[in-house]
Amino acid sequence: MTRTAILSDIHGNGVALRAVLAELDAEGIDRVVCLGDVCQGGPEPDACVDLVADRGWPTVLGNADDFVLDAASAEGSSETVTERQLAVREWSFGRLGPARRELVSRWPRTVELELGDGLRLLGCHATPGSNDDVVLPDAPEDEYRAAFAGAGVDLVTCGHIHLPYVRRVGATTVLNPGSVGLGYDHQQDVSSLRFDPWAAWAIVGVDGGRLSIDLRRTPFDAAAVATAHRTSGMPHGEEYARSWTPA
Repeated sequence: MTRTAILSDIHGNGVALRAVLAELDAEGIDRVVCLGDVCQGGPEPDACVDLVADRGWPTVLGNADDFVLDAASAEGSSETVTERQLAVREWSFGRLGPARRELVSRWPRTVELELGDGLRLLGCHATPGSNDDVVLPDAPEDEYRAAFAGAGVDLVTCGHIHLPYVRRVGATTVLNPGSVGLGYDHQQDVSSLRFDPWAAWAIVGVDGGRLSIDLRRTPFDAAAVATAHRTSGMPHGEEYARSWTPA
């Protein structure tokens, strides 16, 4: 069997990413596709870029990565950009430095690879045609097919919405592995938002032409993430830290 790990939406959470790396190494999985949003929004943007780059993973450019490089990239987005996000973006931009920013700028919008036994994968951040569109797993069929049909592959992997799910479009399976570094219950009260103390990701297996999908949750130390927010110098660090502590 060939196994390929699918990771997305790390968002500068080095604690979560290191926990997943330890599990990947323990299981001997060295083929990984990263679906973007590596650096913006957390206390370790530089370390997360370094960890991904050091592994040599195919990595796509997420909308938040794009935003770090150029704040104007968010103009016209369906998501409102707050003053807090702009402040964190400026701090992340400085922490990355010129070399890392150049590396991130070279990440493509999509990646394709062979999974094995003739099966093919297309990796994107949000949809094959956009790194910013929000298409939820319960979207109407016509809206969903407009976003994902016609990819011409066996498996499309996408991130962006921080929700793990699997859905079919014709002969194509669409997989969202969830978020490594910033998962949350989308139905909770935003005034008391708490993030998940686990990293969501997936393993795709191929054996004799059979495709399998294993959705994973890797626990990590949420208190360590809160401490990293408080000590990193990141703007609004205390506010972010509260979202990593019990209510």
